[in-house]
Amino acid sequence: MEIFNHNSNIHFLRIRTFTVGIAVVLMLVSIGLLATRGLNYGLDFTGGVSVDVTYDKPVVVEEVRSALDKGGIVNAIVQSVGGTRQVSIRFQPKDDTHYTDQGKSPNLDLIAADVSKALQAPRPDAKIAGRSYVGPQVGEQLRSDGVTAAIFVIIGIGIYLWIRFERRFAIAALATEVHDVLVTLGVISLVQREFDLTVLASVLAVIGYSINDKVVVFDRIRELFRSSRKADPEEVLNRSINSTLSRTIITSLFTSIAMAALYFFGGPTVHGFAITMLIGILVGTLSSIFVASPILLWLGVSKKDLMPVTRENPELARRP
Repeated sequence: MEIFNHNSNIHFLRIRTFTVGIAVVLMLVSIGLLATRGLNYGLDFTGGVSVDVTYDKPVVVEEVRSALDKGGIVNAIVQSVGGTRQVSIRFQPKDDTHYTDQGKSPNLDLIAADVSKALQAPRPDAKIAGRSYVGPQVGEQLRSDGVTAAIFVIIGIGIYLWIRFERRFAIAALATEVHDVLVTLGVISLVQREFDLTVLASVLAVIGYSINDKVVVFDRIRELFRSSRKADPEEVLNRSINSTLSRTIITSLFTSIAMAALYFFGGPTVHGFAITMLIGILVGTLSSIFVASPILLWLGVSKKDLMPVTRENPELARRP
């Protein structure tokens, strides 16, 4: 199945100054948004109260969330646990009456009573099975670990590409990966969508997805350089993008369809993951086509950089 003819000759590199310029502007805007607006961190990163509730009869998550909203407990995260009769509720209590006189930690008994009252109004069979408090220190540690994980993933990808291809490919990949992550986070910051562990997982998934597209293009670049007698770098890079364009678009399209299905039918818990993946797929696909190859061209990639190294036979070297 092909959307674009692999022998097409769209001159993508002709507009490289324009496309890379837009990419740089988007990165700068994203950095500005992250510096001024920041990310809307969820309970996973800010801490909060967790309450486990059991029911005698099956219950749906939407019913629990509706009861909490009516009881004055808003923005709670409700997840089904181990079937249809147990749910986990997480939220950040904002009313000062929920805290002890010292203001150090929430009064869990009072919070549990409020949750029980809200849930038992429509469903008297709701029972509190447990409650706990996660302090902001844990959230700070998770944020730090998340940033560290993203950095190690990007660096690891760069090392892999350096070994598999050549250092210019590693530099181009690192630059575009940083671009993809920053722009994705910039969009999340702009719309102030809640940033929780599922969104962090999707950001890491975006890094892997994005590099997959670029490796396909890089493989074709190496193949065309090695098979062309007189390889003009700009022509080879342009032909590589054209020959892999159909595959890139098809992969992105069907992955986007899967994420859209996850968003519409997977429930509110995975909305953040699906939305972030959709943003990352779009950004990563565009950077694979319009940013990665121009960077390679400006770095001066050439045929001799990609030719396999041959070892001279010692016996032949000694012959006169």
